Amino acid sequence: MARYKMRQHLISLGEDFTIEDANGRPAFKVDGKVLRIRETFEITDMQGREVATIREKKIALRDSMKILRGGETIATVKKALISPFRDRFGIDVAGGEDLGVKGDLLDHEYEIRRDGRTVASVSKKWFALTDTYGIDIAQGEDEGLILGAVVALDEMAHDADEGK
Repeated sequence: MARYKMRQHLISLGEDFTIEDANGRPAFKVDGKVLRIRETFEITDMQGREVATIREKKIALRDSMKILRGGETIATVKKALISPFRDRFGIDVAGGEDLGVKGDLLDHEYEIRRDGRTVASVSKKWFALTDTYGIDIAQGEDEGLILGAVVALDEMAHDADEGK
């Protein structure tokens, strides 16, 4: 299992993040693009290689963000049209098994699941800092896809909370 720590740098321009490994070393950089018509986040490893790019789809029946790699869509994170009790999200994986999201996204306490099996867990409880949360990714999972989904879910949940 791989464990990562994501801390949103609340003061920086463009919503940039650093994703650290379990030992606190920078592992990935998330660059939020400021001057774009649609929201875009690029995740790169520390050598600058693309791991995933997340783009908001502006014209859609429901809120969604695409996760791309090499210009090709690898997954789409979608918010359910009707969710009377809580926000429900799904992750449609291109050419693979779709993922579901269960838990509290705003408090960063949720799981990403495939066929009832947890493939990633997100939790703030592992850290004392309020703007930091952990991501555990099961062995053999596509880390770029999971990290991209977490960034997209974070952005979509907070947009919904702010009434956007």
